[in-house]
Amino acid sequence: MRTEEGIARWERHLRPLLTWLPPSLAVRLYSVGRARFLSGMSRRRPLAVEVPEGLERTLWGLRFRSPLTNAAGMFKNGEGFTLSYRQGAGGYLAGTTTADVRHGNVCGRVRWPFVPYPRSGAASNFLGLPNLGHHEVAERLRRLPRQKGFPVGVSVASNAKGSDEEKKLERWVGGMCLYEAASVDFLEINESCPNTEEEPGGFDKLADRLGYVAEKFLRCRRRRLPVIVKFSCDTALADVATLVALLVDLSFDGVNFGNTSVRYQELRTRIAPSEAAVYDYFTASFGGGVSGRPLKEVSLALAAAAVEEVRRLGPGQEFHVLRTGGVEDANDIRRSEEAGVSLSQWYTGYFEAFGRSGHALYRELYGELAAGAGRGS
Repeated sequence: MRTEEGIARWERHLRPLLTWLPPSLAVRLYSVGRARFLSGMSRRRPLAVEVPEGLERTLWGLRFRSPLTNAAGMFKNGEGFTLSYRQGAGGYLAGTTTADVRHGNVCGRVRWPFVPYPRSGAASNFLGLPNLGHHEVAERLRRLPRQKGFPVGVSVASNAKGSDEEKKLERWVGGMCLYEAASVDFLEINESCPNTEEEPGGFDKLADRLGYVAEKFLRCRRRRLPVIVKFSCDTALADVATLVALLVDLSFDGVNFGNTSVRYQELRTRIAPSEAAVYDYFTASFGGGVSGRPLKEVSLALAAAAVEEVRRLGPGQEFHVLRTGGVEDANDIRRSEEAGVSLSQWYTGYFEAFGRSGHALYRELYGELAAGAGRGS
């Protein structure tokens, strides 16, 4: 067993006990441990998994060898490409990146605050988009070897220093141009991160921002480079139709629901009682976003509503709906596809699965998908 697999499986059994520690100590331990673990794991080159035939999906002319990829935030700076490919992911997503280098959030003595809620299949983080910036990550992605059926994407955000909104938007689009030149296969615009100083604003501000991207980038693309927009799981269901119509009208290529949630009181009912003290401490001390199983049903509902609106509109361009939030097993992939979702992404569920299965996590999930298909035939 490789070191990171052993650590993950040992930690998976020990993790529930750590919630009995003083909450501040649990957060400090996990914040440090997570960063070190990811740094080592992303450099691994496990034996390559053979992805079964029949799982491939073609979107925008791109062939994804399966309908499941990592979510943004897992490989912020273009690391983990070989790991992800060999494990069997359907594609690869780097970022989120910004125009300026961001060192992430440091609160008190805690850098990149994070804590899991293992009995709840959830986690909280207040990372603050740490990344090396568009220029550095674009150069890293440019140098990556391309693999068949394994498109390379990147998540981008407009967070940049200074208060000049026009300048921020220019640098945001400038980053997209860098990634276009680096030959990435698709872009995901992050309009959903709760862990930065950026104020989200209302619908009018969003429409202006995305309208700027449409005018300065979408209409000027030198090749077929799909651009999708990722919204929060806190999006009101009633707003989905309006958001999809906006994206279709501006000629975007898809939408992703969603990112982490800040509905702390509502989500607290889905946190195990033994983990409530840590949850309350984290949300009161750091805020941040909640991820994982508590978002499962809302992400599916939002994505399904988006699919229905796309079908109703019948856009002239190819437009796809993606889902992120609470994806953790083969049944979630089936439910996504039954709802018309084209691709699913996982993050918290990925690490839970890695703790159980190590580098075989995708292979085992694909086996469950195939077994489910057999039972349904």
